[in-house]
Amino acid sequence: MTTGTTIPARRPRRDRGASSRTAATAKYLSLLLASAVVLVPLGVVVLTSLKTRSEIVNDGPLSLPGDWFNFANYATAFEQGAMLQAFGNTALILVVSTAGTVLIGSMTAYAIDRFRFRLKKLVTGLFLLASLVPSVTTQVATFQVIDDLGAFNTRWAPILLYSGTDIVSIYIFLQFIRSIPLSVDEAARIDGANSWTIYRKIIFPMLRPAVATVVIVKGIAVYNDFYVPFLYMPDPELGTISTALFRFKGPFGAQWETISAGAILVIVPTLIIFLALQRFIYSGFAAGSSK
Repeated sequence: MTTGTTIPARRPRRDRGASSRTAATAKYLSLLLASAVVLVPLGVVVLTSLKTRSEIVNDGPLSLPGDWFNFANYATAFEQGAMLQAFGNTALILVVSTAGTVLIGSMTAYAIDRFRFRLKKLVTGLFLLASLVPSVTTQVATFQVIDDLGAFNTRWAPILLYSGTDIVSIYIFLQFIRSIPLSVDEAARIDGANSWTIYRKIIFPMLRPAVATVVIVKGIAVYNDFYVPFLYMPDPELGTISTALFRFKGPFGAQWETISAGAILVIVPTLIIFLALQRFIYSGFAAGSSK
């Protein structure tokens, strides 16, 4: 006895295996391509930093240096580029501005989550709106404000600009504060604690994972920034590690071997810190997104 329905033929396992192998091959090829886009320029910088002037002029960018232990370019970059002074300026700006971001960002998130006030949604929306406005469109007004405050060509200019917290920092702190039960605040108020005491002795100590995440993300951004120090601190004595590399660019061209050596000196500290603390970045974002 036959029916009008037909049973579809089962796809051979060979076809499924071939499609899975094709998908795996495409996945690994895309990963190799993405890795090459990141690593090839870095490799060119490393090779260039070990070459002499004649090797740079006569050989290609991917050619190997004649002497793998040619560290003369690094010595030149460190001495003539005043890298030690630049590291000092960068460290001062980074520490003060990052501390300001942590303090302002955590306080802002605490106020948004715990306090009830009029136009609360409007204030939160303004934070989001400010993050969508391109910073270059407000540089004229920002420059005038910094100049009127007398902070131009001083270390206070980048410190004031960097200390202004961003929406990412507020979001990270906000997610962690929302995970803290309100009963903790209520119990503290019963014991006579005010809002400042609750924030300082209870909320802020519980934000250590969020603080670690903000410090790493903000610190790397400040460390690598070039625009703000270049525009607001033209004095060579106030140069940071990002602007110090410009000292090797002259009217007759650029000393690429010295610039490359200086770039490696700038990259190495960031790379070491990131590799050592990257687990805090991933765990911080993961914990903040899941709470």
